[in-house]
Amino acid sequence: MGQWLIDAITPCAAELGVELVPVALADLNLPFLDEEEHPSSGIYRQEHTRRWSSIVDTADGFIVVTPEYNYGMPATLKNALDYLGREWAWKPIGFVSYGNTSAGTRSVQHAKQVVTTLRLVPLGATVAIRIGDALDDGRLRPDAARDAASLGLLNELVRVSHALRPMRERAGAGTVAGPVPGSYARRLTPDDAPEVTVLQRCCWVEEAVVNDTLAIPALHESLEQVREWLADQHTTGVWLDGRLLGMVRTRRAGTDWHVGRLAVVPDLRGHGLGRWLLRTAEAAADPGIRRIVLFTGSNSQRNINLYHSEGYELVPSTSTDGTALLTKDAEPTPKHRHSRLGENARS
Repeated sequence: MGQWLIDAITPCAAELGVELVPVALADLNLPFLDEEEHPSSGIYRQEHTRRWSSIVDTADGFIVVTPEYNYGMPATLKNALDYLGREWAWKPIGFVSYGNTSAGTRSVQHAKQVVTTLRLVPLGATVAIRIGDALDDGRLRPDAARDAASLGLLNELVRVSHALRPMRERAGAGTVAGPVPGSYARRLTPDDAPEVTVLQRCCWVEEAVVNDTLAIPALHESLEQVREWLADQHTTGVWLDGRLLGMVRTRRAGTDWHVGRLAVVPDLRGHGLGRWLLRTAEAAADPGIRRIVLFTGSNSQRNINLYHSEGYELVPSTSTDGTALLTKDAEPTPKHRHSRLGENARS
């Protein structure tokens, strides 16, 4: 069964940019759980546990091929799940089951009770194989419908994995502590486009109302357009429990450092998040920058007050597009300044 699945989904996995890592529980040689500490502690004394932890921790999702025994999943699968804790959290898991009367579906239902406790997210798509109908002399008969179902399972796994990625992410390499307790900041990537698009919609509607205009790019950009500028411009985002709380993007133009798309979720305004993002953007300025530049709506008094308090001055302008230009001199670059957030981080 496992080899059929690998053969069926490998071409599609390559198109999706997914690396398949087949793992046979029999090859892991996991004895029945023999750790002294509870798995939730993350304290593993056995080499086989550490090896299993490493395999699961680096994965973004799982497809389990399982038989059914006496209305349930095999003890080996239950044991492998029980060995670990945090490594499973917020990752999708799909099932390919096989058996006789129920095609293994009762095994899947049993497994779902366990995996949800581990904060795994079971998929709706499944593949169920009734042995009596699918085998011919011990070999699986070709079945286009079954192959199509396996591709549907893989596609759903990838989609849900991408959606859950902010929940899996933990502060670590390439991140810094954020201004809100428990939050962290990192460079945003094109994969963050859905969250960025939502944040823009909620933040710039108010700007549109205050400035009496809908001609605000952030309100109209498509998901693909957001992906494009996330790939080109350095954008820092603050996250908490899988939610994008705020962001700011920067770019160099000659000796100017442009700061833009400063946004904070409405329910956290007034808590210092915007000021923290602004200062983070300023601190990331390249060497040789002489001036920091930003724009806002000419009637966006809350924004203008924030920028004034941070040393920015309005530049007289005859522009009729309803925008206000603010600038301030850049501070000399200290020798000990760190590289921009996420410059060396995983993308």
